[in-house]
Amino acid sequence: MRIDAHQHFWAVERGDYGWLTPELAPIYRDFLPEDLAPILERHGITGTVLVQAAPTVAETEFMLSLAAKSAFIKGVVGWVDFESDTAVDMIASLAQSGKLVGIRPMIQDIEDTDWMLQDRFTPVFEAIIENDLVFDALTLPRHLPALRKLLDRHPEMRVVIDHGSKPLIADGIMAGWAEDMAALAARENTCCKLSGLVTEAGEDWSAVDLKPYVDHLLNTFGPERLIWGSDWPVCTLAATYDHWVATTQGLLAHLTQQERDAIWGLNAQRVYKLGE
Repeated sequence: MRIDAHQHFWAVERGDYGWLTPELAPIYRDFLPEDLAPILERHGITGTVLVQAAPTVAETEFMLSLAAKSAFIKGVVGWVDFESDTAVDMIASLAQSGKLVGIRPMIQDIEDTDWMLQDRFTPVFEAIIENDLVFDALTLPRHLPALRKLLDRHPEMRVVIDHGSKPLIADGIMAGWAEDMAALAARENTCCKLSGLVTEAGEDWSAVDLKPYVDHLLNTFGPERLIWGSDWPVCTLAATYDHWVATTQGLLAHLTQQERDAIWGLNAQRVYKLGE
């Protein structure tokens, strides 16, 4: 089984994708299931996890409506307003859809590095746990110390770090990020997505640029807790879907077939409880 555990859809006219502007011309258009379906078929990918791209409940409901109609969408990672008094109830309500598998606040866009550590969010994290959902951590390297503290508070919470926490690949910097990711990997409920790296690697990136970062994630999380995703269509700013698939295959070629199968789909199926 192959799963793309991180992809997006959007309809620009919905108007709640604040980051999606005409300056991002290659992706400033609608991307919907019919656009991705032939690509998935070409690569033998049988399911996806659809991830939020706007900080609104309306977009989460939009994604859930797409999942109800598209058989290949196996799960949805949505958004709720952590700062709302209704956040706990909203999580419970959205979870009733049967397709919601995770919650992702857009932490990378929040100026306060320690935002996630506010005491008032404790009931929200508890609701994520109680509703058997994953916390998708959309973090940058500067957020990792706070994420470590958060997981000390909620060790039972299933966590997936998106995009390897976006290391500074273009600058060749590993210090700090490497140590923090190793510490997070020591927590057995924490996994990491092998996704979103090409857009952090600069215009003329190659697999050589990515290899030290991918190797570090393999050495710390292990093949049993790495989860492959495309980050399509955002990835197309730096690489085609086909190019990212081929690059990943090369970077993982030294692993056993069993280890590769885990990263390409079985880990996502287990962690997000897809199809259960």
